[in-house]
Amino acid sequence: MGLFKKKIVKKTYDREHMKPVIRVSICTGEKVAGFKDIRTGKIEEIMLIRSPEDLERFKEIYEITEEIAKEY
Repeated sequence: MGLFKKKIVKKTYDREHMKPVIRVSICTGEKVAGFKDIRTGKIEEIMLIRSPEDLERFKEIYEITEEIAKEY
């Protein structure tokens, strides 16, 4: 536990050609947040999601306000 909170660096993504998704493993339940290219269907994995706080941090970093779709 620290006295100072880490500053969150805002990042961007191509909103025209990419959409935020969460890839969920059917076997283990592991969740990974990333972006899916709408044209090719390829998913670029960005961050492992271990808790709801991780998901909120991902949304804050990339300034995502809408609900994120899940891919199985």
